[in-house]
Amino acid sequence: MDNKTLFKILTHLINMKKYNFFNSNPFTHTYSIVARNPKTGEMGVGVQSHWFSVGSVVSWGEAGVGVVATQSFVNKSFGLRGLAILKRGKTPKEAIEILLSSDEGRDVRQVSILDAEGRVATHTGSKCIKKAGHIVGENFSVQANMMFSDQVWPAMAAAFETYNYLPLPEQIVKCLEAAESVGGDIRGKQSAAILIVASEAPENKWEDPIIDLRVEDHTEPLKEISRLLKVWRAYEHMNNGDLAIEKGDIGKALVEYNAAMEGFPDNLEMQYWTAISLANNNKIDEAIVLLKKVFKKDNNWRLLTERLPEVELLNIEEDQLKRILSL
Repeated sequence: MDNKTLFKILTHLINMKKYNFFNSNPFTHTYSIVARNPKTGEMGVGVQSHWFSVGSVVSWGEAGVGVVATQSFVNKSFGLRGLAILKRGKTPKEAIEILLSSDEGRDVRQVSILDAEGRVATHTGSKCIKKAGHIVGENFSVQANMMFSDQVWPAMAAAFETYNYLPLPEQIVKCLEAAESVGGDIRGKQSAAILIVASEAPENKWEDPIIDLRVEDHTEPLKEISRLLKVWRAYEHMNNGDLAIEKGDIGKALVEYNAAMEGFPDNLEMQYWTAISLANNNKIDEAIVLLKKVFKKDNNWRLLTERLPEVELLNIEEDQLKRILSL
């Protein structure tokens, strides 16, 4: 960054201080996307910034309602208030108008709101630090401020269209990667987040959101958020396997545990429960191959195996159990 650009930024910060923005509003300049998958109805926010814990500031969402990205000189209240306005039957455009009508800092705000019908509206204030802008498309909006170049948000929009065959979380990751490929945040990179909510409110409130992954501080936040998403997918298979075990469906559990292990092959727990599922399906030889590797790396799994029969999580013959424990 040259001295002239730095001087402009510092002057801008001094001017903003008269509004007391720094007393309550994070200085979160960033690029983000709000989007909806028209097939599943899932909605999401993806964001990356050179700012600590960007996901705790920018990303907001509620199943069956919508999602909000609030950034630049952030007004965090736009998240919950924006969702509340949508729940009153207002459109995203109306919600943004209401939020900005009483906000003296509207010229330095950037906010995007998408609802469960796929309607979307975005505001980029006239005093957001350049390069700043947004593109609103069908079922999505991309927005950015303090970018290296004005190619960031067009690259994100193009990526959203190109990767429309992917599940929404992976599609969002591609959009963030596209932003970074053309320069991204002029300051660099530090944190990233993905938030995904369902098209309809779940029966149990604690099941919302579907995905809430955050990389708070990392040298390569997008690579890390992508890795975490893959781990999340693997653990979803583990959870499905556990549910199948609860219902006594050992066959389904085996399928889910295998899928988890394939997605995260170095994880001992996934190998272990796949092996236990194999043993419960009378495939002792296959189970032993996995358990031998697991026990060799961590003997605590052998100790756990001794405890499973009494809670009916391992249902095998006594001689089979002895064979396993002797590995």
